[in-house]
Amino acid sequence: DKTHFHQLLEKCPLQRMWHELYASSDFERRAKEIQEFNRSNRWRKRGIAQLPTKFGISFTAKFFNQAGALVNVYTDGTVLITHGGTEMGQGLHTKILQIAAKALNVPMSAVTFRETGTDTVPNSSPTAASASSDIYGMAILNACEQIMGRLKPYLEKAKGDFKSAVNTAYFDRCDLSAHGFYATPGIGYDWSLPDDQRGKPFNYFTYGAACSEVEIDVLTGDMRILRADLHMDVGNSLNPAIDIGQVEGAFTQGFGWATLEETVWGCSEFPWLKPGVCMTRGPGTYKIPSFNDTPVDMRVTLVKDSANPNAIHSSRAVGEPPFFLGSSAFFAAREAIAAARKDAGAGDDYFTVDLPLTPERIRMACGDPIASKFSEKSSRPRPSLFV
Repeated sequence: DKTHFHQLLEKCPLQRMWHELYASSDFERRAKEIQEFNRSNRWRKRGIAQLPTKFGISFTAKFFNQAGALVNVYTDGTVLITHGGTEMGQGLHTKILQIAAKALNVPMSAVTFRETGTDTVPNSSPTAASASSDIYGMAILNACEQIMGRLKPYLEKAKGDFKSAVNTAYFDRCDLSAHGFYATPGIGYDWSLPDDQRGKPFNYFTYGAACSEVEIDVLTGDMRILRADLHMDVGNSLNPAIDIGQVEGAFTQGFGWATLEETVWGCSEFPWLKPGVCMTRGPGTYKIPSFNDTPVDMRVTLVKDSANPNAIHSSRAVGEPPFFLGSSAFFAAREAIAAARKDAGAGDDYFTVDLPLTPERIRMACGDPIASKFSEKSSRPRPSLFV
């Protein structure tokens, strides 16, 4: 299989993931139960939806796909590492620390960080595109392998004792520091060439699938996610705890984007909004997900037996790829709205709902006599009414 830009999909487990999710989420049984629930409840409706995602990993600007790192080994056997990535709570430092400890065959307690700085690792690429663990992990590995290559004869004499080998190497005037570098190979895209010769913009893809079940209040437009089943292919996970947290966080951001977060600008069409002024300038009006918005039941599965040869230790990136899975809540809510409209006499007529699917939009889309007095036939995007 190929993408629309002619990149070959290598080692794509998406079809397997789709069927595994359909079975593990018990989609068929739950869909029947939802139909029965909707028949029995006029003012509360439920919906369920399942969707896949595919996310390309690499900076599309080729020159960003490079990384540097610095590893210093001290005579007491401790290690100080620095790389060009920025830790912002995503667990990057933890993964890099694990990679260094494994490469040097030392306990993680022996490895410490010096915070990112251009005085130690210059010309760093942005910590973005979900590629930081990939490129900085490989740069750290490159530096560690240089040091281990120098230490090999000393480790053999010391029977693998790292501290003893390092101490001996120091007195033998062996360099115990190394600068690591990595440039993602085989990527680049040239629009001037024929379609099948343009190259590959992404190093690989990360895949996922989600199934969400939601319940809406027809009278208020309130929505809650009852259950979310998330399957993510992260290859051989560097740290499952971090990766599961990233999946949960990205899903939460995704359904916030799809159902809550709306930027509203005033215009002359709406006299209660001052023209040209952004009305959603803070958390009071720009709604982001809160504890009450997270799924009542969230189940994350990291796909097994899906090693990725194109990244550090056969892993896959996980930061942004799960984001789109949050839109499964949008499509589930649309199913719930369709059930409400059917009860209101709208039948199976096609209807349009806009992103984000806010409570106002849910309420106005339900098609009952009260909402119909104020709703418009136009399908073009409109701001929510009650900002």
